[in-house]
Amino acid sequence: MFEVAERVRIRDELIAAARQDVDITGAALVGSAARDAEDRWSDIDLVLQLAPEADEPAVVARWTRSLDDRYGVADTVDVTSREGVRYRVFLLDSSLQVDLSFWPHDSFRATENGFRLVFGQANEPVSAPEPGSEHVIGMAWLYALHARSAIARGRTWQAVLMLDDLRNQIITLECLRHRLNPRHGRGVDRLPEPVLERLRDSRAASVGLAELERSRQSLLQHYLAAVAHHDAERAGALRRALAPDQRGAGGTTNC
Repeated sequence: MFEVAERVRIRDELIAAARQDVDITGAALVGSAARDAEDRWSDIDLVLQLAPEADEPAVVARWTRSLDDRYGVADTVDVTSREGVRYRVFLLDSSLQVDLSFWPHDSFRATENGFRLVFGQANEPVSAPEPGSEHVIGMAWLYALHARSAIARGRTWQAVLMLDDLRNQIITLECLRHRLNPRHGRGVDRLPEPVLERLRDSRAASVGLAELERSRQSLLQHYLAAVAHHDAERAGALRRALAPDQRGAGGTTNC
């Protein structure tokens, strides 16, 4: 397990390496370090601006070799944004997570709260769009349908997966409603206690079919109530389709 002092040292060394790299023209801290909100479990989030003529694959490969040589890399995973930014996530042998993002020169900018420029010049900041409730609502009813059929077919573990996915969509809807960060569960622990209690009560206590069906019914009612806060008309249509035996039930909740 990594130590806090180790994290600080590695971050400082990575920033120093970026300053010396001719293919890097700017760097910034993002995440908890930029918000002065680090704790024992925080990782390293470093944004790197590529020089205009930099060979991005070669730069990423060189930095990957360097981290492995200096700190030991157990594994990496890449995520690429629509703007062409590569996020390479490193798992070091010490279990420390290091997120290095390699930004095209003209795209280097703040896209969320918490962007601390270390060196270079950032472009004008932009706000990343929040996930739209319309899409989340649609994905949720898909998971609700698949949970229903999985339970009916006796496929308990498929049902568990579908119910978990349905719950995740409900959490996103609740976070959007309460103006909390919906990404990666960052805001869920700050939801009002009645909402959290309802989420707790909807979890299945076992993988038995009866308990899974209880969980499904509970999640379905929470889902329909959450949708009603975003779009009452759509909630009514979904209630007619998904819970036809409860058409007269109220579509809102005090959660």
